[in-house]
Amino acid sequence: MNRMIRRFIRIIPFLGVALIAVAVYLMTSSVTSTQTVHALPEYADRTGESCSTCHVNPGGGGPRTLRGMLWSARGRTDAVPELPGVLLAPGISDGAELWDIACASCHGLQGEGGFGTTITGSGLSANKIGSAVKRGRERSGMPPYEGQFTDDQVDALVDFTQGIANGIIAPPPPAIPLPAAEFTCQSQTAPVSCGGN
Repeated sequence: MNRMIRRFIRIIPFLGVALIAVAVYLMTSSVTSTQTVHALPEYADRTGESCSTCHVNPGGGGPRTLRGMLWSARGRTDAVPELPGVLLAPGISDGAELWDIACASCHGLQGEGGFGTTITGSGLSANKIGSAVKRGRERSGMPPYEGQFTDDQVDALVDFTQGIANGIIAPPPPAIPLPAAEFTCQSQTAPVSCGGN
């Protein structure tokens, strides 16, 4: 009996180390694990809207915009409800802040592109930018923002965007430096909308 107790006492430190290792593994795996989000591009095809109309992430999936929440609450009909008279950024007048709210999710925080066209160094004119902001670009999936900004907000956003496009304004530095994204879109059996300009 004493022999067994001595063997058990010798094993205790190893068991303690093993238990600590398992606990550390479980804690780090739960913190670093990600949940898979499944975007449903058939909703974009059915409604004729880009994924960014209903989702904060322009590629779809994840948190919904106000229109997306209303669309879901109404049973995911074939038309995404309009929100006339609802401003996207009430009280915001700074072009950089408007860019961050409305444009950065597709065009990148620095205008480097992503789902949307690269703006930095593109040389886009104020007229082309203003037209794209107001009317959208249906072919490329950019939603129209007419009525979601005041005229002053549109002017501030166009000025800031044109400044980035022509190198007059330095784009904001990235909050967390990340490698450039590589997006690919492959169609299944039928053409599928999956973002991009």
